[in-house]
Amino acid sequence: MTHIHKKIAVVGGGSWATAIIKILSDNLIEKEIFWWMRNEEAIKHIRQYNHNPHYLSSVEIKVPDSNLSSNLKDIITACDFILLNVPAAFLKETLKDISPEDLKGKKIISAIKGIVPDENMIIGEFMNQHFHIPFSDIIVISGPCHAEEVALEKLSYLTIASQDTELASHFSSMLNTRYIKTNVSDDIFGTEYAAVLKNIYAVASGICRGIGYGDNFQAVLISNAIREIESFVNAIHPIDRDIKESAYLGDLLVTAYSQFSRNRTFGNMIGKGYTVTSAQLEMNMIAEGYYAVYCLHQINKTYKVNMPICRAVYAILYERHSPQIEMKLLSEQLT
Repeated sequence: MTHIHKKIAVVGGGSWATAIIKILSDNLIEKEIFWWMRNEEAIKHIRQYNHNPHYLSSVEIKVPDSNLSSNLKDIITACDFILLNVPAAFLKETLKDISPEDLKGKKIISAIKGIVPDENMIIGEFMNQHFHIPFSDIIVISGPCHAEEVALEKLSYLTIASQDTELASHFSSMLNTRYIKTNVSDDIFGTEYAAVLKNIYAVASGICRGIGYGDNFQAVLISNAIREIESFVNAIHPIDRDIKESAYLGDLLVTAYSQFSRNRTFGNMIGKGYTVTSAQLEMNMIAEGYYAVYCLHQINKTYKVNMPICRAVYAILYERHSPQIEMKLLSEQLT
């Protein structure tokens, strides 16, 4: 592979972006890290105190002051790798002043676990269609990996997917640290869709917990969820993949069960009777599963995959069905 200048831009200011900044900084391969965030006050705070004031504030930020900016075009111009890490619902707004020419020749990394609303596309598809990025220049980062555990330096694993596995290996070498291990995959569609779907199943898991179902039911729910993921990704992009690998099953398990899962927390609040708006306000974080289930419902009108768990979550969040009644009906369909 030709030499690639290791200049990496992280686009986004949330907890996962902060965790990735930490991973890139702790990795020993020489590179220059740039960080874009919208919030000027947060940038000032980081320059002064070397901590993100809003997310993972225990993490020491080691990015040079001059490489922190709220001017996205400047950051993109300076870098070869552009790592997108804003909520999927805000991606179009974030990139509104960026042209395909600005991104020409750049490697695009998606650390976003969501679908672009209105477009009903995963990030790779959106960047390909709207910015003409070849699929071979797109990299997908998937878990199982919660930002909070990265902050604590607990051993975690990332799967780095690209149709160009040499590119995936090259980028994954910039993420290996004492507490991060990486796997390489060529399945950009399956890993990205699985990362979207697991958020929906984590919402379902939270709803069930909120209305009083126990661990036994959760296990059945998640067993059925991995089969739904397999059916859907095989319909969308039929290649040879092992759904039991950590990028699929592992990511689903951690998101459905972890105390750090915002989608599970959101679902739990819905199960306890919160409205969507009140749950979102109280969390002050984006639960990607809320947006994802709407998009997925639209996409699946084409593919018609049998997905009773997704359908139940959609009915609860968008059709205002009772969580108790919907989960009771769902329980009759699970095996």
